[in-house]
Amino acid sequence: MEISKRTQDLGTETAFEVLAEVNRLRREGQNIISFCIGQPDFDTPRNIKDAAIKAINDGKTGYTDSAGALFAREAVARYLTRTRKIEVKPEHVVIANGAKPFIAHAVVATTDHGVGDEIIYPNPGFPIYQSQILAHGAVPVPLPLLEKKKFSFDIEELKARISNRTKLLIINTPQNPTGGILEEDDLKEVAALAKKHDFWIYSDEIYSTLSYDKEFKSIASLPDMYERTIISDGASKAYAMTGWRMGFIANPVLAPHIARWVTNTESCANHMSQYALAEALDGPQTESEKMAASFKERRDLIVGLLNEVDGVHCLMPGGAFYAFPNVTAAVKKLKLKDSEELRKLLLKNGVATLADIHFGKRNPGDPEQHIRLSYATSKENIIEGLRRMKALLGAKGSEEGTLNY
Repeated sequence: MEISKRTQDLGTETAFEVLAEVNRLRREGQNIISFCIGQPDFDTPRNIKDAAIKAINDGKTGYTDSAGALFAREAVARYLTRTRKIEVKPEHVVIANGAKPFIAHAVVATTDHGVGDEIIYPNPGFPIYQSQILAHGAVPVPLPLLEKKKFSFDIEELKARISNRTKLLIINTPQNPTGGILEEDDLKEVAALAKKHDFWIYSDEIYSTLSYDKEFKSIASLPDMYERTIISDGASKAYAMTGWRMGFIANPVLAPHIARWVTNTESCANHMSQYALAEALDGPQTESEKMAASFKERRDLIVGLLNEVDGVHCLMPGGAFYAFPNVTAAVKKLKLKDSEELRKLLLKNGVATLADIHFGKRNPGDPEQHIRLSYATSKENIIEGLRRMKALLGAKGSEEGTLNY
């Protein structure tokens, strides 16, 4: 018996593979400071947990509609109407076990298998974009994100990638892995191109509550863009609910079709978690706002410390909870091949990070090397982790670092 080629070729999310390695090293007694996983280190707020406990005690343990229970879709509709400043109706909403399934659902809802339909996606970017495009028989077209543009893209580069086969453009703002944010002028340019060339937008807005220096702006809020935009969001990052697996999309055209895909794949989202989702979105936002404020403080701390390390330069990310420092000089200083070799060396010295190649192939002609650090961890861990990096690489303006950890 053989395993299918599409399974053999299926990509993965490297953060989980590195996390497994970190956990193995910890079991062996090694002290590892981990910046590898994008998971809030807070507990889910009490009122949200209580809502799920009550639902279980009240017997809310059966199937719901494939699109989600009406009360939960109403809560999502109110939330998106409030935060995106557009009118979202419950029938526009689909809820799933996390936001990740909607990447696949969006691909299959907008493209056909094996006919050359193209999807443009950000590179570097969340690795599941490319893996799901390939797995479902569409053609992936990477769009370079540029450090010189604060990890946005050049609009001319986007124009050059649009063809008569373009069916979908994936955007992610605030962005993983760079923390970059698309400015409103960028969104307007994208909107104009989407209308001109008649393609869909998949707007991954899972970090929408973590836009630190300016109000979050969704492309769906621009004139005539909600109809062609699949808004994707969820509870994982904003409410420390990664394990609850509550994601949702909204689109007035595609929602019923995506709901049929949910019927075919998972029947419906977790019933009792939908009560937790509704409480998260409708209930007090104080705890979520405190988390966001803490992440902003950590952002400022980690970027400041990274910029003290010799061979490292880090832009200030506008959102999410990731720093994406340029380590080209550090790689050269240590006579390493690339950022992946640096990642491995850092792990040997007690610091777990991810390399840029974990978020897509290096863009042609780009010699720059980067690593990603998630600052969804304590300030104490950030300080200690950066101390170890500085011990390896040295401080700017000082003598060489040493491998003395």
